[in-house]
Amino acid sequence: MSNPIASLSEAADTDDTDDTSDPVDWALARRVALRTARSEPYTAPRWRDGLEEDFADCTARAEKLVEACTGLRSNAGPARGKVTDRAGWINANLASFRRLLSPLATKLGGDSSARTAALARYVAGIELGVMLGWMSTRVLGQYDLLVIEDEDPDDQDIVYYVAPNVLALENRYAFNPAQFRLWLAIHEVTHRAQFTGVDWMRPHFVSLVESVLDAVEPDPKRLVAAGQRVLEARRQGTDPLETGGLTALFASESQVETLEQMSGLMSLLEGHGDVVMDRAGEGLIPSAPRFGRVMRRRRESVRGFAKVFQRLIGLDAKIKQYAQGEHFIATVEAAGGTALFDRVWEQPTNVPDIAEIRQPQLWVSRMTATDDLRR
Repeated sequence: MSNPIASLSEAADTDDTDDTSDPVDWALARRVALRTARSEPYTAPRWRDGLEEDFADCTARAEKLVEACTGLRSNAGPARGKVTDRAGWINANLASFRRLLSPLATKLGGDSSARTAALARYVAGIELGVMLGWMSTRVLGQYDLLVIEDEDPDDQDIVYYVAPNVLALENRYAFNPAQFRLWLAIHEVTHRAQFTGVDWMRPHFVSLVESVLDAVEPDPKRLVAAGQRVLEARRQGTDPLETGGLTALFASESQVETLEQMSGLMSLLEGHGDVVMDRAGEGLIPSAPRFGRVMRRRRESVRGFAKVFQRLIGLDAKIKQYAQGEHFIATVEAAGGTALFDRVWEQPTNVPDIAEIRQPQLWVSRMTATDDLRR
């Protein structure tokens, strides 16, 4: 029997023909990522039989449960789930990064010598490849939120499930597959509902990303500024990598402000995804509390070099987003119920920044002040 999941990764294979004006050597990034990803467990067809059908069903069920729980309904039609392997996930993310970073090609190409540009592309390819390869061994599911109008719609707006990682976790902890797959699908479909059920969410997120990219300048002075930022953070007893790893450390002042807005937004969305996972599946997923405990331990269990690497690429900041986002939601709902929390979906200015995520009362006070002005 053929392996349909393996064929998915082959079909999703990226074009290895690089443009020398690209900011990343994409072919190198893919080779490094695949090597870093290592051999995949549970490749035998007997392990994967029925997996696509299970996740198709779970995705459809999750969409109804998320809508009933949150009131968010996608404006882009039914969700599409795709089961893939690590190589397929890597290819999908390389394609997304390539679309996202394409505006940098002209900008950086004109500011650097041919030798400097080639070296920068080489280094970027290695860095991106190592990051995606390592993450491909841990990620369970992901919603591909980027939608480019002139790209094939069949390759976008997809909920991915990474088969070997899901199967490995189910077998290691003896999870009930039916419950765990529905629980996982609820989280990823919640993200799709956030980006396709709130009209302004996707363009707002993309505008933040574009704002960061527009401010990119190949300026050596950034090294000096980064050093000063490290020293200042140490004097204040804070972690200079806390906001977003090396990206935030080498960012300009305007980029740091935008990164803090993005961090606040992603904390909100990730925390909301975890909260909905538990609420939407209540009564249907008895093992949800255990799933949650295992996942929290898994996020926090990385040690040694992997822990350092996680901090450098900003994954530590992302892991904190889950807990910070959940705390924000709990505090806001304690102050004003779901009606108050739902105001985050009204307009971009209602999205909490990272300071408000960490101190939810600041956001509650801001919303109260806005109400007073309306009266």
